[in-house]
Amino acid sequence: MRFVEITQPGGPEVLKIVEGERPTIEKHEVLIKVHAAGVNRPDILQRQGKYPMPKGLTPIPGLEVSGTIEAVGEEVTTYKVGDAVCALTNGGGYAEFCAVPAAQTLPIPMGISFEEAAAIPETFFTVWANLLQLGKARSQETVLIHGGASGIGTTAMALSKEFGLKVLATVGDDKKIEQLADSATLINYKKDDFEEKVKALTQDQGVDIILDIVGASYFNKNINLLKKDGRLVIIGFMGGNLVNNFDITNMMVKRITITGSTMRGRNLEEKRVIAEQLKEKVWPALEKGHCKPIIYATYPLEEIAKAHECLDTGTHIGKVVITM
Repeated sequence: MRFVEITQPGGPEVLKIVEGERPTIEKHEVLIKVHAAGVNRPDILQRQGKYPMPKGLTPIPGLEVSGTIEAVGEEVTTYKVGDAVCALTNGGGYAEFCAVPAAQTLPIPMGISFEEAAAIPETFFTVWANLLQLGKARSQETVLIHGGASGIGTTAMALSKEFGLKVLATVGDDKKIEQLADSATLINYKKDDFEEKVKALTQDQGVDIILDIVGASYFNKNINLLKKDGRLVIIGFMGGNLVNNFDITNMMVKRITITGSTMRGRNLEEKRVIAEQLKEKVWPALEKGHCKPIIYATYPLEEIAKAHECLDTGTHIGKVVITM
């Protein structure tokens, strides 16, 4: 099979297509003939040498795929050869074939294309686990989503809206505000102080939940914006991971919960539970045409470097996908 190799840490030019053996599958896994794969921020960090795959896992990047089942392990009873599926991988998605635990695999919802399906698992698993599970989001609460134009951000806005939350989000330019105006009340953080803007929009009440991909540089403002019993869920640290001058009094007085997680650090059972909840709670909405992922651009595997360049520029809205 053909697959993408990171030849050394660096820019998109270090991604090369090479040939090698198809992966073998364990008893609990399926082999997917990949039709499309999502490109995500952790892939960029892996390419740069900042987020290597854990020991024992494939070094091939790619955290989500869609395709058809090519083979099933001895213990797998939920899928058969030929089934159309999408999956959260443990790496290996930038390839023509990918071995994935059956528990992290889901049927493609009716009405969803292979390209759209490849853009679902990584962000939907992440948003569900962090906003709905850790963040305990409830209907009629107000959520602030940082990085609203990213794959995570657009997914978080869509799921928040589907489950009855009031949604605010930060983005980096007015063009993104125009294109995402139906998804949330949007704030251009480059033009406005998002803390002051959120206070004005909420009549100084603040928000119940914040989903943050930025980290340290937003930390104190996030704490200031949370209501009593508010929840700050951190899923990235693009703005650093060390917080300076944090006064814990505000957190204590408002009984704020600060939490966060990575998807890569979750075990098979945790991912299985998320997959089951998505199938039960979100798949019916997808089949009604709700919450569909926004595909910004699609590239053939041969243009994997261009796909990474697209994410590097930060001008995209939604997801970037590669096809086989």
